[in-house]
Amino acid sequence: MNREAIRKLRKLLGPDSVREAPEDLVLASYDGTDLSGVPAVVVRPETTEEVSRTLKFACEHAIPVTPRGAASGLTGGSVPSPGGISLDFERMNRIISISREDAVAVAQPGILVGDLQRELAGRGLFYPPDPSSASFSTLGGNVAECAGGLRALKYGVTRDYVLAIEAVLADGTVIHTGSAAHKSVAGYDLTRLLVGSEGTLAVFTEITVRLLPLPQEVVLVVAYFDSTEAGAGAAVALLREGFFPRAVEFMDELTMSSVLSSSDAQAPRGTRSCVLVETDGPEGCAVREAREMAAFLERGSALETRLASDPREREVLWDIRRQISPAIHNISEVKLSEDVCVPRSKIVELLRRLREIAQRHGVRIASYGHIGDGNLHVNILDEKSPDPREKLAGVVSDIFGATLELGGTISGEHGIGLTKRDYLDREAGPAELALMKKIKGVFDPTGILNPGKIFKK
Repeated sequence: MNREAIRKLRKLLGPDSVREAPEDLVLASYDGTDLSGVPAVVVRPETTEEVSRTLKFACEHAIPVTPRGAASGLTGGSVPSPGGISLDFERMNRIISISREDAVAVAQPGILVGDLQRELAGRGLFYPPDPSSASFSTLGGNVAECAGGLRALKYGVTRDYVLAIEAVLADGTVIHTGSAAHKSVAGYDLTRLLVGSEGTLAVFTEITVRLLPLPQEVVLVVAYFDSTEAGAGAAVALLREGFFPRAVEFMDELTMSSVLSSSDAQAPRGTRSCVLVETDGPEGCAVREAREMAAFLERGSALETRLASDPREREVLWDIRRQISPAIHNISEVKLSEDVCVPRSKIVELLRRLREIAQRHGVRIASYGHIGDGNLHVNILDEKSPDPREKLAGVVSDIFGATLELGGTISGEHGIGLTKRDYLDREAGPAELALMKKIKGVFDPTGILNPGKIFKK
């Protein structure tokens, strides 16, 4: 993107909307991975019209555009194409409307998910999708990646709550998919197609989400076990028994030891893994189910269980889960995180294979995550190296191979982006990939929207 193009774009949008100071470009160059790409400019729109003008201009001049929310993604999805436009939605962060009667909310893509949840909770309403990054990730980013999160076991993922989207195509055309109605089968479901498209098909400007009544009671059960296999097996057995909590989280031995060694978290002597189970429902019902689940776990192999219904008590116990990422960083200079997902009946087998892979490659692997729906965050730990992704590529390949052999997927919620694009063809066949690329070509014939993501070059 040359100086003349930048000058025209600034004239088109106004000087405050187009940034090119070195510090702005550096801040826009990265996301939650170790990857980066420096854009030519950062555009910060405030309206759908400004987004439309930007994309029309970019299309006419063949300039790549990368949408950007909070840049908390873990697969490089918002890393800009060098020399292109980083389209930053920080200023499009309003809640447009909330209807208790219709049980819907309309918001701009830049709003933080946690802020939306708090505003709705104050009105007795509930937006269930709850990624661990809710306090700093944006609604638009969550929709672009189809984020999952802690409560996906009971309530589903982001796509299950997106009813309608206002979006802008690569040529600047504004489209509206879906409606505020909770049911619709009018034509192809473009809304669900856009959810999870990682900014490669269109750019979101308004999102309509479905809401539920806020649960009256929430109770957390924490159970401690003397081995990784005991904890994982107990979680699977709990669900097989017919319990249906809203979240079941798991931490393996290496994860648990890192948390205990680097924080003030407490656990019984001999703890090697941990399972957190959270349930909700009408007053009295959640407490009763929590006690039944705790009793079931204690009859099994749990060393100890703890219950918390008070919000502050629950926060203290959930803090064990929140401290995982910094705790793992404390024990390893290099951490590559993958988010594989398998049928939950295969979880224990996956953990066994991960241990074999770690031994074979001489690395450590720490696994934790949403075991209730089979989604594990697999963290490969190694000593510092100039290019850890290249060095650990064989480990990643083996992890994906084991996952696919067990009937799983290489990404449960983080998306493909840059980091997994070379592996997608191991899961999707030639016919399926060809169809995906045709869809990309229909929405973005000039190829300017988030180029290089999802598909191999």
